[in-house]
Amino acid sequence: MAKESPIPVVVNGAAGKMGREVIKAISEAEDMTLIGAIDRNPKYIGQDAGEVAGCGAIEIPILDDLQATLVMATQERVQGVMVDFTHPDGVYDNVRSAIAYGVRPVVGTTGLSPAQIKELADFAEKASTGCLIIPNFSIGMVLLQQAAIQASQHFDHVEIIELHHNQKADAPSGTAIQTAQLLAGLGKTYNQAIVEESEKLTGARGCVADDNIRIHSVRLPGLIAHQEVIFGAAGQIYTLRHDTSDRSCYMPGVLLSIRKVTQLKSLVYGLEKIL
Repeated sequence: MAKESPIPVVVNGAAGKMGREVIKAISEAEDMTLIGAIDRNPKYIGQDAGEVAGCGAIEIPILDDLQATLVMATQERVQGVMVDFTHPDGVYDNVRSAIAYGVRPVVGTTGLSPAQIKELADFAEKASTGCLIIPNFSIGMVLLQQAAIQASQHFDHVEIIELHHNQKADAPSGTAIQTAQLLAGLGKTYNQAIVEESEKLTGARGCVADDNIRIHSVRLPGLIAHQEVIFGAAGQIYTLRHDTSDRSCYMPGVLLSIRKVTQLKSLVYGLEKIL
């Protein structure tokens, strides 16, 4: 029986912290192969992607031309996948370009608006091309969200605190927004006010997401990615927390997403949908 061809993968944001981890993970995966590495930072253009990632030379140079790399990906025997860990300002165009070329996107960049996600979903549907948008690739975060859904059946008051490194461009995090959306989809309204609140400083109480769930964002050097979901009731506090100490924890979810997106014909949002 002939061995199946490996999945061709393009990494967009290859020189970033997450991009480097993805390249290392792909280099160790037997069923996929890196065919392109893209980054806008001129410091890394032309360098070997494997050497930048710290896994040794792999003879794939980092380039700054996504369009040309997507065209190259269309020449592969197997339909390619683009993994995107770039910047919120450019992710929409990156994903739309990939879908247009028939390259399936796996998106870890957060910051897409609901309207943009809807437009990309419609575009992917018309193109019959799989697309995964994953706010958080950690299995532990999926388990936290599932526990929060269970807890919400017994608590009417909840707030979310998310903490990230100070190089993160968007706030709140996509994971915190998704967590609020999951809780809001259960048909109840949280945090019914018992006093008329006033903020002495704007934003002191965080932002208000769906169904009156408040999200608070912290940005500090030394953090990676952390989230707390805090439930309160008379006489008790129930806290769920997930902490990231190394970005390698996301790689099983990234590799799973690369494999799963090849089986899809439309856009899917959230890691929990493919587990």
